[in-house]
Amino acid sequence: MSNSSSPDLRIAVILGSTRPGRNGAAVAEWVLEQAVGREGATYELVDLADFPLPHLDEPVPPSMGQYTKDHTKAWAEKIAGFDGYVFVTPEYNHSTSGVLKNAIDYLYAEWNNKAAAFVSYGSLSGARAIEHLRGIASELQLAHVRQQVSFSLATDFENYSVFTPGPQHPASVQTMFDQLEMWAGALKTARTEALAEAA
Repeated sequence: MSNSSSPDLRIAVILGSTRPGRNGAAVAEWVLEQAVGREGATYELVDLADFPLPHLDEPVPPSMGQYTKDHTKAWAEKIAGFDGYVFVTPEYNHSTSGVLKNAIDYLYAEWNNKAAAFVSYGSLSGARAIEHLRGIASELQLAHVRQQVSFSLATDFENYSVFTPGPQHPASVQTMFDQLEMWAGALKTARTEALAEAA
């Protein structure tokens, strides 16, 4: 089921690792390939390596929306244009990557009242990274969908490095897309109506 009533939905696939030789690049590209042909939304890669953010250096909390740094403004402009997000995360020390957490923490309003889904990879399929991201998303008013896709380094990567996803994953990711597009569309309508009422 695709949300063909809102073909203008834009979804970012956020690659949440910047390590040399990262496994996440192949995972994010696979997610994009699975989204080809969907009518409910367009999917675009957003690679954190293209947005080199230092450790959060804004003097005012992001919830105030008073960004002062050029790198923050560029990141905010990029993220604001999307209606939903697929976060592709490794699992480091039972959590998500520091670079992804830092990038998320830079912004606030740009995430609000939008939808999120999660794709992970790691020795335990990255499940614990997703659990942390769900709590973070809730605080940012990001509606996160139930379906997630998780890849094991032991079974979905040859020699722990060459991505060879199992046959069960394509169906799972389509379910994830369905849920994400439904929520992204509903929340886009709600944001549009709220702006109209405020005008």
